[in-house]
Amino acid sequence: MPLHAATELTPTVVPATLTRYHQVVRAAAETLGSRRSRPGGAELPLCIPEPDDSLREFYAASDVSVHELEPVGGRRVTALNLMRNPGTRTTKTFASLSMVARAVQHIRETGENVIIVTPTSGNKGTALRDAVARAYATGIAGPDHLRVMTVAPADSLRKQRDCPLAATPELRAANPAVLAQVDRPAQVKEVTRNVVDAYLADPGTKDTWRVWYTMDLDNYRTADVVRACVEAEFTAPHDVDVPRWHAHSVSSAYGLLGYSLGHRLLSEGAAADLKALPTHPGFFLVQHLSTPDMVLSLSGSSLPRYARDAVDGLWRQSADPRFPAVTDSPSDLIDPTFYTRAPVTSAEIDPIIRTHGGDGVVVSRRECLERWSRVRELAAPIGADLPASPEDLREWSLTMALTGLLIGDERGLIPKGTDVVVHASGSYCDDTLPPAAPDGLRFAAGEEEVLKILRTAVA
Repeated sequence: MPLHAATELTPTVVPATLTRYHQVVRAAAETLGSRRSRPGGAELPLCIPEPDDSLREFYAASDVSVHELEPVGGRRVTALNLMRNPGTRTTKTFASLSMVARAVQHIRETGENVIIVTPTSGNKGTALRDAVARAYATGIAGPDHLRVMTVAPADSLRKQRDCPLAATPELRAANPAVLAQVDRPAQVKEVTRNVVDAYLADPGTKDTWRVWYTMDLDNYRTADVVRACVEAEFTAPHDVDVPRWHAHSVSSAYGLLGYSLGHRLLSEGAAADLKALPTHPGFFLVQHLSTPDMVLSLSGSSLPRYARDAVDGLWRQSADPRFPAVTDSPSDLIDPTFYTRAPVTSAEIDPIIRTHGGDGVVVSRRECLERWSRVRELAAPIGADLPASPEDLREWSLTMALTGLLIGDERGLIPKGTDVVVHASGSYCDDTLPPAAPDGLRFAAGEEEVLKILRTAVA
């Protein structure tokens, strides 16, 4: 039986979405898998296992809740809370649970051990480690057969979170969380890919552990279809005459691409019992100045020229309302999680926005701070518990999205009369998600050291 639709200021909790919408997730995997070539040595088939009792327990962390927030500029604002898993407090939970379930299925079917290896700026690694720890706790796999190694830039130290995989020296060695010294944060992708290639090319590692390199966009798009399912089943009825935009803090917009795929599959009948499918919404992208490339691609403009005020030292511009009017730096970095430059996903997002509407905005940390009290008020019904002091915040996704919503309203970037659905994709501080202890991290100066750590992990 479907739960009741959300009513004003009353949240609706949708439990275990990966189980509830399994048929749509499976349809997404089949759709995306049909266009893939035969998996190579560092990939697993895009095949979603049927949930049994143990997998249902494992998927229990994939809850979503729906909240009606206070109106902004007279428009209705709804939030999809994608950060209910207390072990991650970000939306990366969904794809991570799905990937680990696929790894477990591979282990059961082939008898081959799997180590998941991924570059990360922080949150993706935290979620994969949490998912592997859940696999251990629920008994669907143990460390003798399933492990994970994450590689983050050393600059992301403050993003590293505690995890049961760091509880003992044995678990830490088998599931290393590596901080690599790189010149640019995004370089961890190249470093990790090179390490995996070197491991696979070594004849001495043949027939030991299957290394699964997990940067494929489809690994995330498949699980993120649940967002469209939740909206279709649980958001309040949508007036077809009222436009609707989805606001999301993005680095590569994987989540919005997953939503769009889910919407398409629902329109094609992937879940016959979901009748309330809204018109495909517009997308409102929120980024920061350190990596604004998706907004630049969307607008077709160049980064505006900032002038430094000799009196207060701040940088200002008034040429483009999509960019901060004031900032402490023209390359302002709000959160190192948003580290991807020139994402290939712009080629998919731009046509969606041209077809269905939308826009984008780049926010500065200073603009977030100027609206901090209002953002905390807006976020309160979600249970995000934003700290009184912004200095205590470690994950800024939700804050950026809500600030972008406020600025979009102030500057007329979001048309009047447009409803907004905010993807609440991440928010935590050290009190809500404790940081990793020093002995839970491994530091590496370069690729050779990362490769040695990988070899030790599967020894």
